[in-house]
Amino acid sequence: METPLVRAKKGFKTKLISEGPAAGPPDVPPPQVFQLVKYDAPPGPLAAYVTPDPKDGKKHPAILWITGGDCNSIGDIWTDEDPLNEQNASAYRKAGIVMMVPSFRGGNTNPGKREGFLGEVDDVIAAHAYLASLPYVNPTHIYLGGHSTGGTLALLVAESTDMFRAIFSFGPMSNPYWYWDYVYCDTKNESEMKLRRPIEWLEGISRPTFVFEGDDKPGNALHLLWLKGRNKNAKVQFFMVKNCDHFTILDPVNRLVASRILKDSGPQSTLAFTDAELARLFSE
Repeated sequence: METPLVRAKKGFKTKLISEGPAAGPPDVPPPQVFQLVKYDAPPGPLAAYVTPDPKDGKKHPAILWITGGDCNSIGDIWTDEDPLNEQNASAYRKAGIVMMVPSFRGGNTNPGKREGFLGEVDDVIAAHAYLASLPYVNPTHIYLGGHSTGGTLALLVAESTDMFRAIFSFGPMSNPYWYWDYVYCDTKNESEMKLRRPIEWLEGISRPTFVFEGDDKPGNALHLLWLKGRNKNAKVQFFMVKNCDHFTILDPVNRLVASRILKDSGPQSTLAFTDAELARLFSE
């Protein structure tokens, strides 16, 4: 599928002016929770965590989760966190959904250079191919999720491919200009930044896409409003959730999404959410 964003990127060569932090190799996970693997991507083999085969002979739904912050690198995502700041998205693996957490070009000890919201889109698509190849994954039931920088990248992926069954973007920014420490080109260069701005390409989304953010501070509530105001695509829905913020929203809503994924069994996704049910998660 060639979307407007894919067409706009054809022949474009980014000019990078910084490299980002040196993260070192990814932590080694507990083998019963995650395997540390390499997946083939345009820059070369990239590291990822994947939940192991449950050995039950079934093909399971799967989610590819993009972390927040320095999403080019991965580290400990298996240690239990405070439910008020549960950025590991453990609800999915605990529900029995296969989970893959990829790193991207230039992160950890990976080949390539960080681009920040540009070439990383191709790395996510490559990670999807790896996940779809696993014998215990249902290749037609692969979802994409991410938080903050990861939520921003997830939107750009949704604007670039129809490979994912549905996309869940938590707290994205409309323009990664404000993530200046995670953008490695000249942020004043319009030709560079336009290709990195999710708000420019919403019309290219063809799969159900759900954008969530809390209405309390800290958070990116204003960016959700900007995205929603620009959007004319019925495939994309926006939810400003009351009584939570950029971090407290994660655990309750991820648990709700995980429960819905397990029931999303038809040929096409029938996932749906309402403002009222999301509000009830934070009403007590």
